[in-house]
Amino acid sequence: MEVLEIGCGTGGTAILHAPYVKHIRAIDFSAEMIAIAQSKAETEQIENVTFERATIEDLNSSEQSLDAVLGLSILHLLEDKEAAIAQIYQLLKPGGLFVTSTVCLGDTQSWFKLIAPIGRLLGFFPFVAVFTAQELADSLTQAGFELDYQWQPSKGKAVFIVAKKPA
Repeated sequence: MEVLEIGCGTGGTAILHAPYVKHIRAIDFSAEMIAIAQSKAETEQIENVTFERATIEDLNSSEQSLDAVLGLSILHLLEDKEAAIAQIYQLLKPGGLFVTSTVCLGDTQSWFKLIAPIGRLLGFFPFVAVFTAQELADSLTQAGFELDYQWQPSKGKAVFIVAKKPA
């Protein structure tokens, strides 16, 4: 499988999955995170992962060359999750999978929507989108995905979704 991970952070997930796939392209906007990820991969002698500093917006959306995209703990940090989901859909081959684990603050902390802009303006925290698990599922299906699997271990925990691009 050819896999893309968006928001790879320090590379732990990409390195963990590397033995089971042909290649993983793992991206993050932070040069520091990419440096840590590359160091980990070198230490563990992982050679089928390419780490690079990039965002989802930097990627060519006409590729349709990926078997899977991982977006773990990232969609709630994007200012335009719908655009990112649409781009992921374009990157996937027919039958490709998008796997996401996403914090849905709208289910438990909808009040955060009111204080988030103030906290961001004051520099206390980054952009955080507030939406529900149902709104996330709706965003995926509106982009054309079919939901293969949805699970949430308990209220207030991240929702895990496997969405499939129809063949």
